[in-house]
Amino acid sequence: MKLGIVGLPNVGKSTLFNSLTKAGAESANYPFCTIDPNIGIVTVPDERLNKLAALYNSKKVTPAVIEFVDIAGLVKGASKGEGLGNQFLSNIREVDAIVHVVRCFDDTNVVHVDGSVDPLRDVETINLELVFSDIEILDRRIAKTSKGARNDKTLAKELDLLNRLKTFLEEGKLAKNFEVADEDELALLSSYNLLTYKPVIYAANVSEDDLGDDGASNEYVSSVKKYASETGSEVFVICAQIEQEMAELDEEEKALFLEELGLKESGLDKLIKASYQLLGLISYLTSGEDETRAWTIHNGTKAPQAAGKIHTDFERGFIRAEVINYKDLLDCGSYSAAKDKGLVRLEGKEYVVKDGDVILFRFNV
Repeated sequence: MKLGIVGLPNVGKSTLFNSLTKAGAESANYPFCTIDPNIGIVTVPDERLNKLAALYNSKKVTPAVIEFVDIAGLVKGASKGEGLGNQFLSNIREVDAIVHVVRCFDDTNVVHVDGSVDPLRDVETINLELVFSDIEILDRRIAKTSKGARNDKTLAKELDLLNRLKTFLEEGKLAKNFEVADEDELALLSSYNLLTYKPVIYAANVSEDDLGDDGASNEYVSSVKKYASETGSEVFVICAQIEQEMAELDEEEKALFLEELGLKESGLDKLIKASYQLLGLISYLTSGEDETRAWTIHNGTKAPQAAGKIHTDFERGFIRAEVINYKDLLDCGSYSAAKDKGLVRLEGKEYVVKDGDVILFRFNV
């Protein structure tokens, strides 16, 4: 999974990136601190893996990973060259979802590029810059498609879609709200990698005081949550400053720190949950002496395609899957004991893999 982090300068974007990835991206109290994109890989915390690894005495544990891409802060007029411009948006065209960091705290010591804190105005500013960037992509595609559209019905149909889509965006609307005419148009729309077509997770960055009640008493957070529910997006509340402090601690210290703050989970945990939910992702597990590993797939994936995540041969030569829920396996204490109790199921090609399934694939190529 790959997530792109966007936001205005000084909203806590790079501080959040630093804390999530411990990558040491530069962050300071002045605009345009991040110039080159920062990329960090984060492992997905999954307590199931360590428990299974202990059961199998696995030599290696491989969790799922998320790649974060942090780009320079955008400002109003970035598409016209204001600030550092919008050329950095090309770095997040390939991401699965966008994490939009929104400032939801007042602090006279931290400059706001627009002079005041207003999350919805900030969201609109970023959205418009994403729209303008998408229009540039469509203009290039229209110019290319127009050349062959006169003699090719397929290209002519695509050109009609491109022009309708461009008109829609020029009204300040987002590509994800565009209504397609059929499946062919949907496939084309998905292939354009438009930023305003991507799912969005809003990271409401609050002060430490608002973290305890998850921002419930913060009016800025309430407005972001309302907007997100209306646009089919996810929201999680975070204090980037606290996350940065936690990033320096080991796991035991981190747990104590969270407890002192009255929190059940870290910002990274919240973000991962929001990401998996928004993108409809789950993890199945494989375990043995060599390795215990988590594999991320879309909810609804059938066994052969899930097997293909490990290797294409597994999917091509799929025979069956031996499946057990990880809790049942741990409760039994061993795979053979679980088998004796009839808890290991033999599943075929139509089996839909579930989150927490421990699977052994049988295949023949």
